[in-house]
Amino acid sequence: MTRLILARHGNTFGPGDKIVWVGAKEDLPLVDKGEAQARDLGKALVRAGVKPDRIVTGPLRRTRRAADLVAEFTGFSGAIEIDARLKEIDYGPWGGKSDDEIIAAYGEAALADWRDRHVVPAGAGWSPSPGTLKANALAVLSDVSRTSGTVLIVTSNGILRFFHAAMGFDGDAKVKTGHAGAADMAAGQTTPLFWNLDPAKGLPL
Repeated sequence: MTRLILARHGNTFGPGDKIVWVGAKEDLPLVDKGEAQARDLGKALVRAGVKPDRIVTGPLRRTRRAADLVAEFTGFSGAIEIDARLKEIDYGPWGGKSDDEIIAAYGEAALADWRDRHVVPAGAGWSPSPGTLKANALAVLSDVSRTSGTVLIVTSNGILRFFHAAMGFDGDAKVKTGHAGAADMAAGQTTPLFWNLDPAKGLPL
């Protein structure tokens, strides 16, 4: 059986910073709170008696740093795997813009399509395509399902939405910064356990 833990990196904005969309081209580092969130995930895993057998992360600084911190906290001694399929969506012209700027340029309905309905807005100029993102999620799941033990994936909110759909989770696909989900995978079947929980409050692993 594979116990899969899926985590979003922590905060990339500090107090007073302008909050903008951060995609593949906005390669921001974690701020102090973001690093603390990664340590909270490591602490939650230690409290649950969980030590990852594999850690796989996207190539951006924010996800690699979060993976490094969790590895350090849990005593993980293997090589952290960098998987380009876990790189955040390139939000094109939306990247680096605030919600208000996006609404002014593209309309509130376009923003709601993604936030509320998990639909890539038509003509938004995002890449890769939804079909490719779905295929990437399925391919990563196929890869990790061959691991007997616990696999931690660290990636970003946009990518996690496609894992949420591929793994049969119900409810809102959004994952807050520093939050995590988990599922068990065995014999071609996936059993969702939880989604979008705050490790600082404990994880039911």
